[in-house]
Amino acid sequence: MGNFKINTSDAPIFILTGFPGTEAMEAWLSVPLLLLYAISIVGNTLIILIVKQEQSLHQPMYCFLSLLSVNDLGVSFSTLPTVLSALCFHAQVIAFNACLAQMFFIHFFSWTESGILLAMSFDRYVAICNPLRYATILTNAHIMAMCLCTVVRSFAFILVFPLLLHRLSFCHSKNILSHAYCLHVDMIKLACTDVSLNSYYGLSIVLFTFGLDSVLIFISYILILRSVLAISSQEERLKALNTCVSHILAVLIFYVPMVSVSIVHRFGAGLPHAVHILMSILYLFVPPMLNPFIYSIKTKEIRHRLLKMFFRSKF
Repeated sequence: MGNFKINTSDAPIFILTGFPGTEAMEAWLSVPLLLLYAISIVGNTLIILIVKQEQSLHQPMYCFLSLLSVNDLGVSFSTLPTVLSALCFHAQVIAFNACLAQMFFIHFFSWTESGILLAMSFDRYVAICNPLRYATILTNAHIMAMCLCTVVRSFAFILVFPLLLHRLSFCHSKNILSHAYCLHVDMIKLACTDVSLNSYYGLSIVLFTFGLDSVLIFISYILILRSVLAISSQEERLKALNTCVSHILAVLIFYVPMVSVSIVHRFGAGLPHAVHILMSILYLFVPPMLNPFIYSIKTKEIRHRLLKMFFRSKF
């Protein structure tokens, strides 16, 4: 305990970690992660270009999809620099302010993704439950307002995190993080001072954003299912449900890892460190990679455009 000393410096240093215990294999282990990044960046970029270029896709559903792809690119680019530095070049030191900036953007894009998925569920609700008013409800002005509200909400909530972290003192001049990127819950574990306010605020906005969004998405699908079951034709029922499959899958691959990460961080103190790393990878890397695949496979217009792009001679 004699070496335990609170650092009074305004700028403590943080140390990024990759896969503890497997340092000799980190170069090989980084290959799958870099592949995930490549797939995510290429896939989401293609979705954005296709929606922009294809006139028939200038509809509310695809506007939200392109915004989701932009957000997924944001998630990927938020973590890419430090993951590359730590795993490939063994540059593991990150300054306090740089860590705060990365933490801000990672959480900002995560919160924004939840809002976009909620907006997409509203789009599906209107399309199926009130199709005659679809064009009048989801006008360009309303879509812009929904997107702006989602971004402003995320920005306002996440902006408080750096302010709360600035008031903390850290125990050492070098503080070892659990991942190759900075997360709020990871940073407050290294503080010497009371972090109750950080914890309570973090839990409150998780409940107010992720919790509220997931409940509203669930309610929207209850209403959608009720409307679908009222359709007399089985073929029309399946057609209506099929338009929701992509969104349902996107919701599941986002919320299931996110809830799992929250549970592991709060109640999994005795679990191996590899479990924490794996859950964070699933949360941050898998949704941006899978979303383009889901919408490319399930959306006829996007699938056809992709085939036309890569096999011009046949289409």
